[in-house]
Amino acid sequence: MLANYLIGIREGLEAALFVSILVAYLVKLNQREKLPTLFAGVIAAVLASVGIGLLLTFLVTDAPEGINEFIAGLASFIAVGFVTWMIFWMARQSKNLGGALRGRVDKVGTSSAIGLAGVAFFAVIREGAETSVFIWSSTRAAGEGTNAALGAVLGLLTATVLGYLIYRGAVKINLSKFFKYTGAFLIVVAAGILAYGVHEWQEIGLLPFLTATSYDVSNVVTENSALDLILRGTISFRSAPSQLESLLWFVYAVPTAVLFAKSSKAKKAVAA
Repeated sequence: MLANYLIGIREGLEAALFVSILVAYLVKLNQREKLPTLFAGVIAAVLASVGIGLLLTFLVTDAPEGINEFIAGLASFIAVGFVTWMIFWMARQSKNLGGALRGRVDKVGTSSAIGLAGVAFFAVIREGAETSVFIWSSTRAAGEGTNAALGAVLGLLTATVLGYLIYRGAVKINLSKFFKYTGAFLIVVAAGILAYGVHEWQEIGLLPFLTATSYDVSNVVTENSALDLILRGTISFRSAPSQLESLLWFVYAVPTAVLFAKSSKAKKAVAA
């Protein structure tokens, strides 16, 4: 639940910042009458994002034996790719988001309803699609007993409120540190989802190697215990992973964390 809550806050806050920038720019241009068009694009992006999650759930629910695991594994790998790209992209672009979005509005012109709605739609759908796939995969990896979906909803609601308060100037957040620390945490979450995807594909024989158990702490972290629910709900922890699951967890997490740390230091040095 905690992992999805943080995912919801981070991804939702990014989308909320996009919307806030666009709203503030239209207000500055004295084009308040165009706000409904802007919000129409936002609502369409939100509905499309929810549709992606529902589609994944539908495909898995009605899929024949073996296809379920294939889809779950594939969605997990896609989710890891999404979140990895998003973490580094946000680290590079956070200072230029406002100018880029305002430039898109200038390019399409505020007189074009379709163009303005399109700017809002594409600004939000990227975050929404990533969030939908990532939260779906995280929920699958964590298991139904962790209330992961509830955590995601609460995170998105929190992000919406924070985005509004930031827009109104009532709350000030050090966004650089926020994205830095949540990015580091999401690398660990993504590594767990990657391992879960590997587990699903090994279950149906698509990765028929290194299938022996690498370690087993199930006698300490017993299934559905409080500790098990916390670990699965935060980092998609498995008490008895295969050798390939453990190997790819480290192969992904360690280099990604090192590169992220270096990019954060480089950004700080440039800012100084």
